Amino acid sequence: MVYIWLILGFVCLVGGANFFVEGASGVARKLNVPSVVIGLTIVAFGTSAPEAAVSIDAALKGSNAIALNNVIGSNVFNLLAVVGICGIINAMPVDRMLLKFDYLVNIAITVIMLGFILFTGGIGRIEGAIFLLIFVIYMIYTVKTALKEKVKEEENKKKISMPLAIVYIAGGLALVVFGGDKVVESASEIAIMFGMSETLVGLTIVAIGTSLPELVTSIVASSKGENGLALGNVIGSNIFNIIFILAFSSVLNPIGAAAVAVYDTLFLLFATLMVYILAKNDGEISKKEGFAMVLIYVIYTIFIIIRQ
Repeated sequence: MVYIWLILGFVCLVGGANFFVEGASGVARKLNVPSVVIGLTIVAFGTSAPEAAVSIDAALKGSNAIALNNVIGSNVFNLLAVVGICGIINAMPVDRMLLKFDYLVNIAITVIMLGFILFTGGIGRIEGAIFLLIFVIYMIYTVKTALKEKVKEEENKKKISMPLAIVYIAGGLALVVFGGDKVVESASEIAIMFGMSETLVGLTIVAIGTSLPELVTSIVASSKGENGLALGNVIGSNIFNIIFILAFSSVLNPIGAAAVAVYDTLFLLFATLMVYILAKNDGEISKKEGFAMVLIYVIYTIFIIIRQ
């Protein structure tokens, strides 16, 4: 039965992501808001719902390894696998606004997270409160930017009515969250049956499972030519994972970090800087760069499995 739930979860993720992208893109065009801003907010928050559910639940139950490694693993997967696969499908032009501000925020909070883990041994309530404050400031800035950065509605894009767009977003989100939950639940059960450690489950099965909405949503967006939505979704999700999900989880119950978390966070920082350099270098993620990113992720995954 667990395998049936796994397949059903994948089906819901694919269908829900398709509706979600259509609805979010429709809202962006109706409100004359750049799709990259929609990706950084509505889509990023929606696709991060599984991470939120898993990490908060894990923190409350005292499963610190899953709570922390879910965020670290999800962010690594988003940067290398999601962006890499999207780059392979379609060379991905990078929005300059994303690189000038949002990506720099992503780098900064990753460095701060590493500092907290190194010097305080984890993410406690004070550290969580600091991240939540950063989250509030970031969201205020993003909304203000969205109100200023108006764009002309693209005539060549398919238009849908606002009520239908909202139905697409709500229905798509429901399917994505349900699908993500079932995939994580069933995959984790299968992994534990094979004797995997909590840390490894958090970094791989749970992290990949909760990132499937980002993966599917970004792939669908990229295949539809919505590259701003695809990359904005990934960066927005990574920011949201740290300054809201990890922060909120740690405020509810302080999250301690094992020594190995330092190395995984360092790798996350390396991946974050590498993708930034590749994107800034020629203004896009090419197919070759996408292949290289996916290959690095595969090597990293093999390493942490052997490390267990």
